[in-house]
Amino acid sequence: MRRYRQQAIHEHLRLRADILQAIRTFFRNYQYLEVETPVRIPAPAPEAHIDAQESERWFLHTSPELCMKMLLSAGFPRIFQICRCFRKNERGRMHLPEFSLLEWYTAGQDYLEMMTQCEALLPYLSASIGKTNTIVRKGREISLLPPWEKLTVAAAFDQYSGISMQEALRRNRFDEIMGLDIEPHLGMERPVFLYDYPASCGALARLKPEDATVAERFELYIAGIELCNAFTELTDPIEQRCRFEQERLYRRQTGKTVYPLPENFLKALTDMPAASGNAMGIDRIVMLLTETEAIDDVVAFTPEELG
Repeated sequence: MRRYRQQAIHEHLRLRADILQAIRTFFRNYQYLEVETPVRIPAPAPEAHIDAQESERWFLHTSPELCMKMLLSAGFPRIFQICRCFRKNERGRMHLPEFSLLEWYTAGQDYLEMMTQCEALLPYLSASIGKTNTIVRKGREISLLPPWEKLTVAAAFDQYSGISMQEALRRNRFDEIMGLDIEPHLGMERPVFLYDYPASCGALARLKPEDATVAERFELYIAGIELCNAFTELTDPIEQRCRFEQERLYRRQTGKTVYPLPENFLKALTDMPAASGNAMGIDRIVMLLTETEAIDDVVAFTPEELG
């Protein structure tokens, strides 16, 4: 009988199912409404470094962000979604071109309160599959017990890099240094919130009221792995349109597909309440909680098995 890769990861897939169920229970316990939004949309958020998969004249969404924010504008204050997302040219030990995402939004909260939600969610998921509040990664024990470390991006550059954050931006080396010099050190003893990104990396995040040079954005790292990307959400349609146009210009100048502006989303921003949002990679969460090293070890099929 042929030996299937899926047989070797049967237990991981069972635990994945338990984690998905626990995610739903967690959010329902906090009175969140589970929603479903379209996977195929006419215009993705025009972000410079994220490429959408075409579907005839539309696109497969890279995240459910735009539609979920439109639901916030329509009066749904606490929503979450588990869905499949699609991004071109993403394949590696930690990446798939089709992946599972948990995304949630909370009206009336900012990114600091979203950090508290993360501190509650991950220990809950660990307990749901019979794990302790400690995970093992490359022989190191990492505690999930809060409070977790908070580290500004500027401080991370000062601590782990030979140049400052501003100098890295001037030299166009921000992403390079983040990936090579900073990320591998983050979250090796306990999870780390890396927060207050430079304004130019704000995407759809609100700028900090007391310091407009940084955006109210954080990413969560455990064992050097980025698990989520969260914001205090930008609700100004004029500023958001300007940022989208800047991203579209960059895409045009670098020869990438220039996406249409999501006009209905921009109109809805006028009615969107102050809110925080978070996008968390489910595949990577399962990797950490099952203490596996590659994303292939926690998914039923890889792209290569379908060709």
